[in-house]
Amino acid sequence: QVQLVESGGGLVQAGGSLRLSCAASGSIFSINTMRWYRQAPGKQRELVAAINSGDVTNYADSVKGRFTISRGSARNTVYLQMNSLKPEDTAVYYCNYGTPWTGDYWGQGTQVTVSS
Repeated sequence: QVQLVESGGGLVQAGGSLRLSCAASGSIFSINTMRWYRQAPGKQRELVAAINSGDVTNYADSVKGRFTISRGSARNTVYLQMNSLKPEDTAVYYCNYGTPWTGDYWGQGTQVTVSS
């Protein structure tokens, strides 16, 4: 089992910044991919950013150049630095952990609200 705990959400004005954190614990494989998803009211959950064990990253087009995903030195923590936030970034943000052997695990989500 893997547990994911997210933190760092909140209310920010448009143009501001937030940094989300996700700490993974439990039976962690060294080969894994960690992702951030988000879900806005009335919309489907969408992939925001991902980072694999080799630190290769990819991003949704809507956040490229504004968001940065990274891992901490302990490798079991992932961050999402969000800059130049827009009202359309408002959503619940979820951390996801996955490997080819275990399937996916999800955090409880953290609310990000961007006011105009």
